[in-house]
Amino acid sequence: MSTLGAHDVSVRLGDRLAVDKVTATFEAGTVTAILGPNGAGKSTLLACLAGLRKPLSGHVRLDDVDVLSMPPRARARRIGFIPQTPEIAWAVEARILVGLGRTPFIGSRGLSLEDAAAIDRAMAAAGLEALAERDVTTLSGGERGRVLIARALAGDPEWLLADEPLTGLDPGHQLDAGALFRAMAHEQGRGVVLTLHDLSLAARIADRIVVMAGGEILADGPPDAALSPDVLSAAYDIEARYVTGASGPLIEIVGRGR
Repeated sequence: MSTLGAHDVSVRLGDRLAVDKVTATFEAGTVTAILGPNGAGKSTLLACLAGLRKPLSGHVRLDDVDVLSMPPRARARRIGFIPQTPEIAWAVEARILVGLGRTPFIGSRGLSLEDAAAIDRAMAAAGLEALAERDVTTLSGGERGRVLIARALAGDPEWLLADEPLTGLDPGHQLDAGALFRAMAHEQGRGVVLTLHDLSLAARIADRIVVMAGGEILADGPPDAALSPDVLSAAYDIEARYVTGASGPLIEIVGRGR
């Protein structure tokens, strides 16, 4: 089974340690959500896992290979990354933008039939068939978010790392995306690591939750354990509790910590 692991990783941003000696190994076939307050180090850690940021110390390994030693094209074939604040500055059709996810595979002759089929699958998985010919600059923020999910899926990655992928999506599409991420892990055996802010959505989507604060890991485990009242108080300074309802888990936030 494929693994992606951070080993004693530290990252300095300016005069502070954004990530402080973090060690965590992620396994394919599992959806992991990394949670924490603003400035906790979630996005920085995810960028390191994707090989997009070099740690100050420590290393990240995909199976037995340091991700920074991998040629970028080879790394991009195995790890798909969805950034938190993507810039879409040019007017292209949604399908063309999704097709950029095939860049690591495209040969000198351009898109192959296999590439086209992968793009079609990604568009369908993200529910974008009706938007295929739309100029992406005319789409809503949520629609753009789905296009970027599809772009990552088009690369058929072994690992999907996504930084706040549900932001801007309406509740229905959040549930659709969550189901898609779970299917990728549970049915296709891929590794999925997400950063999220919505605690209840994380509890519903993720098999495993890592809670960060101050660049360190406070809790790591199944949702009901990692999202305990004590952990939520320490991470967010809130009074909250984990509730299991008929429709799934819910984090009930009572108020600020006492």
